[in-house]
Amino acid sequence: MYHDIPALKAKPSRLVIGLMSGTSADGIDAVLTEISGYGTDIRVTQLDFLFTPFEPAMRERILQVAEGIFGGSGEICRLNTLLGRLCADASLALCRKAGIPPEDIDLAGSHGQTVWHMPAAEDYLGYSIRGTLQIGEYAMIAEALGCPVIGDFRVRDMAAGGSGAPLVPYTEYLLYRSKTQTVALQNIGGIGNITILPKDCTLSQVIAFDTGPGNMVMDALVGKLTDGRASYDDGGQLARTGMVQQELLTYLLQDPYLAKYPPKTTGREYYGADYVKRLLDFAETHNISLIDALATATRFTAESIAMGLKSFSPVPPESLIVGGGGSRNPTLLAHLQECLPDCAVKTNESIGYDSDAKEAIAFAILANEALFGMANNVPSVTGASHPVVMGKLSL
Repeated sequence: MYHDIPALKAKPSRLVIGLMSGTSADGIDAVLTEISGYGTDIRVTQLDFLFTPFEPAMRERILQVAEGIFGGSGEICRLNTLLGRLCADASLALCRKAGIPPEDIDLAGSHGQTVWHMPAAEDYLGYSIRGTLQIGEYAMIAEALGCPVIGDFRVRDMAAGGSGAPLVPYTEYLLYRSKTQTVALQNIGGIGNITILPKDCTLSQVIAFDTGPGNMVMDALVGKLTDGRASYDDGGQLARTGMVQQELLTYLLQDPYLAKYPPKTTGREYYGADYVKRLLDFAETHNISLIDALATATRFTAESIAMGLKSFSPVPPESLIVGGGGSRNPTLLAHLQECLPDCAVKTNESIGYDSDAKEAIAFAILANEALFGMANNVPSVTGASHPVVMGKLSL
């Protein structure tokens, strides 16, 4: 199959699928967009969206591999292949839902599934190395759709000395910047990450970093509280019945990651099973119930976001726009507004955007930018030594 890339770039607009599987490993977000232009002239319209949840056994296996407690090269090969197949299936299901023939899709961008992220240098076989690994073979998506697919974005930024994260701030700059207001955007997925867009900013003035745990710690506590019957706190209903315990909250807020100056990034390797065990050990020692531990962890996510914003934003933002699964948790949002009384806490939906699709849209945009050879990282955010074009192409 021959793909005429110059002709693809010359089209007035392109149908682009974006695919994302986040730190929570709950499933695949697939979004269909129509994109015209690139860079600051880009225009993006969301046409349709589909979330495909993972089967419980699949989610458990992803989390096991991501925790570094299971598997080797054979396991990663199998999981990489299966995730690629599931991403391809999700793309085809999205096309069916939208009534669009797969052959009409021009391009796809896939983040894949992070199974290890190592932004800090480590000694390995006598060398100092940093790295990241996203799996979900995107050649399988290219085969299913018959179009170019761009994936594996983070590694190019890391090769240039960056932390490989966060990546969404580039797309948020294109879509959300304002000439009249300082705007902050908080995604609350498994990990929380914030982007601060100062009023009338340039790309180099964008500030972004991971704020700490988003839903990850809360999800783990819900799993224990319900003996695995639930994987998240639907609507924050469980946390609402507990009491925030100040001594546990104070302990959590002493986390050295929160005080670390950006650029910084984190993930399951930091806030995973070992972190939750330490939290539970503290709670047990201090006679704190599991439901109160959940209530406190929910408040902690809000406090960590507010702490990051107050510590590292050059000016207080007029509004904080919240996306991701956490935007569906009214208990968490109420805590967040209490922590930021002078800032209007909003959701993407309240300003006409789709929280569920936001990150998948970002990878559709990043793929489009890579297609045009546009540098699509933000060195001031990731710590890279210079701008680079992120993404590998599968034709």
